[in-house]
Amino acid sequence: MDVAALIAEYGFPVVMAVGLGYFIFFIWKFIGEHIDPALEDMHIALIRVIDKTRMLDQDMIRLQQKVNVVLEYKATQKILEQDKMKEALAKQEGKKK
Repeated sequence: MDVAALIAEYGFPVVMAVGLGYFIFFIWKFIGEHIDPALEDMHIALIRVIDKTRMLDQDMIRLQQKVNVVLEYKATQKILEQDKMKEALAKQEGKKK
């Protein structure tokens, strides 16, 4: 049947309601078949990215702690070397007098 004949027989609001119903059904079906599976895949990928980001953050924290310990040891070593040099200078000055 022709759209004009349907409108003449049933009226514009009824024909438009049926057309809108078909449009909604088509969109619902498309979303169910294409969008939902893609969203599920993206959700799983997002969870993986979040987990990897957390692991990298934890690794960065551990690495920063190790660097801080090494820097602290270097500073302590430098202070000890300076103290030894001062003691050696003091001994040499004591021997000179």
